[in-house]
This record gives sequence, C-alpha cells and structure tokens, in this order.
Amino acid sequence: MTAKFNFSQALLNWYDQYGRKDLPWQQDPTPYHVWLSEIMLQQTQVSTVIDYYQRFTRRFPDLQTLATAQQDEVLAYWSGLGYYARARNLHKTAQLIVELYEGEMPASLEDLTSLPGIGRSTAGAIMSLAFHQRFPILDGNVKRVLARYFAVDGWPGVKQVENRLWSYAEQLLPETRIANYIQAQMDLGATLCTRTKPDCRHCPLKTDCQAHALGQPEAFPGKKPKKAIPIRKTCWLVLLNMSGEVLLEQRPQQGIWGGLWSFPEISDDENINHYCEQHWKIEVQSTTNLTPRQHVFTHFRLDIHPVLLRCRIKGVADKDQGKWYRIEDTYELGLPAPVKSFLKTLNY
Repeated sequence: MTAKFNFSQALLNWYDQYGRKDLPWQQDPTPYHVWLSEIMLQQTQVSTVIDYYQRFTRRFPDLQTLATAQQDEVLAYWSGLGYYARARNLHKTAQLIVELYEGEMPASLEDLTSLPGIGRSTAGAIMSLAFHQRFPILDGNVKRVLARYFAVDGWPGVKQVENRLWSYAEQLLPETRIANYIQAQMDLGATLCTRTKPDCRHCPLKTDCQAHALGQPEAFPGKKPKKAIPIRKTCWLVLLNMSGEVLLEQRPQQGIWGGLWSFPEISDDENINHYCEQHWKIEVQSTTNLTPRQHVFTHFRLDIHPVLLRCRIKGVADKDQGKWYRIEDTYELGLPAPVKSFLKTLNY
C-alpha cells in the first residue's frame, strides 16, 4: 500500500464521516459559486464568510449579474469582509469572463490564472471542486496539513518551502473523488489540524504524520519572521452640514480601501478650516475632537484622529468625488468597516 493511498484514503474515509457537507457553496458547486467562495475565504474564516456569501449570491446569483453591476454596489455587499482588492478583482474578472469567454468560467488552469485575483490555488479549487479535474490546491489549511505530515521546515511564504509543499500536494492526488479529497484537506485543516492546539488524537493521518511523531505539531509550518508593525496616522474630517448630512468621498482605486467611500482625510499639521474652505467650499462653524481610533491592517497600524465639524456649505466644491449623504443612506455604499461602525455612533 503506497503512502499516496494511505494519505488520500484515510482522508476520504474521515471526510465521509466527519467532513463538512452543508456549507452554502457546497449545495450548488458551479464554477461561479466555487470561485466566489474561494475568494471570500482568503484570509477570512468560514463562520464569517457564510452570511456574506448568502447575501452576495442573493444579489448577484450568477456571473453575468455580477459583471453588469456597478462597482459601488459590489463593494457595498463586500463591506466588512476586508481586503477589498478581492472584490474589485472579482468584479473585473466577471466582466472579462463575459467579454472573453462568453460568460462561461474557463475550464483551463492556464486561462483561470490569467484572470485578476485568481492564483494557482484558487484555480486549482475551481478545477477540482467545480470541474472535477485532478488539480491540487495549497491554501492556508492545506499548507498546514502537509507541512506537519511531512515535517517541512520553514515558513511557506518562502518560495523554496512553498514549492516543496506544491510537490507533495501534486504527488498525493488520488485518481478518483477529487472534489471530496480537496474538500477533505481543507476540512481537516479547519477542524482538527488547526494552527494552535491541533486535535491530533482524532486525526486520521496521525499514524504517518511526522510532526506528530516528533511530538511538536505546532512547530510546523514555520512562522513568518516578525517585523515591527509600522504606524501611520491620519485625521478624519467628519463634516456635518445644517441638514445633518455627512460628507463622504470615494477613495482612489489603488491603495487601502480602494474604491470605497470614507471621510476626507488630512495630515495632523494641515489647517482644517483652510482645507475645508479651499477643497469643499465649506465654512466650519464648530470643531469637536473625538476619541481616537485604531485599525490594524496586515502590514501596518492606522491611528485615526476623527474631528467632528459642523459646517455651512458656501458654494459648489471643485472636487467631484465627494457627496453629501443622510447617515441612514450611507449604509448602502461600499464603506470600510471602521467607517461604517463610526457612522453608527454619530449623534446628530
């Protein structure tokens, strides 16, 4: 009996009894549904994704509907999931599939990876889960399972380590039940072979798992080298006019919160009254410094100083990306999570 058979068969036997089979995207695993779920699950836990996925698919039930939607609406339905480049790429890719592939998801790994936001692992998931073709994946869960099973040293973010894991992922693919096998790998990593406190006692692979044999499963995979998290600072201008409307502007497509709506921002050393007069044709009537906030991104921490400004509109602003909204109407926009939560606290 080969190691390949041992691994895949043990995993499939476990999946038949304990695997997750009731997730929303498993009920109709079309290429669109698999693609959408894989994109949402990047950097995000299943428990968080479920509600977002269900709302998103009610509004955008198929690829064509998504392709014809406005980006603002797509971002609004994504609001709170974070990593907004995923949503922008999802929308752009849907449009490209309509344009280049007559609205049908291409059934080729090469074609899939040529599209924005679809890497090798996501393409492999689409090929295996939707098209039932023998392709591996290497998401975070699978990396952890394989790194422990083979006691692979090093952080998977290093190309040499990642390539080794890809090699194992390819070697272990079974000849049949490929979709169940791929799902089983993800389920094992999510439920038993967890990042901390793995439940090795109930793991179907423990007999041959090298990390288990060493008695140190949590040592694998290797950790990302720690770096000091840089801190950035900004000042939010929370402008309220005499009708109780708030001014929001759409952020540039590139950079953090690309394409989302947020408060105008200035640096701490800029003159607020002058900025409002010059950029928005606004006269500030009162200024209130609000409680500072923090928001942590993957690579830096943002320190936010919100300033509430009650104001009077004096003329038409030159800038065309800013608009006044009733606060209750802002929730229909694509808003960063900290902006949305802040708006809910405004007492006007």
